[in-house]
Formats: sequence, C-alpha cells, structure tokens
Amino acid sequence: MIIKYTNWNSPKDIITTFNTADILGKGSKRVVFNIGGNKYRVICKYHFGCKKVHLFVKWIGTHSDYTKLCKEGKQYNINIY
Repeated sequence: MIIKYTNWNSPKDIITTFNTADILGKGSKRVVFNIGGNKYRVICKYHFGCKKVHLFVKWIGTHSDYTKLCKEGKQYNINIY
C-alpha cells in the first residue's frame, strides 16, 4: 500500500521511500528492491507518467541468483515477466 500513496517525481524519490532499493544505471530505468530481509531481489522498470509512476516487474529471484545475474551484466535488460 505504500506505493499507492506516494508522490514520486524522480528515481531518487523511490530510494527515499525504500532506502534499501538501488537504481540500476546505464539508462536502464530500473530499480532493484531488496525483499524478505535481503533474501530476495525484484527488478522493476519504472516509468514516470503525467500523474502516476508505473513499475513493471522484470525479474524476481534470490539474492544469490541476482549476484549471478549481475556478474553476467543481465540486470539491465532481463525481461522474464
């Protein structure tokens, strides 16, 4: 429910709300959220519309799976969901 009532205007605002999240670079417009005490990771693509921010889930996995994904540089373009 937190996201429903946020007023995000930039990726920096996502980090203000979820301080354990990280914005992914390389112009990917993606954010990775730490879930379940950092046991899991969720990669979402974000789009700032005129009135709403849209988050599109691109990948869900364990922390160790995310580490493997990063070693291969796939976190910027993976699109499983």
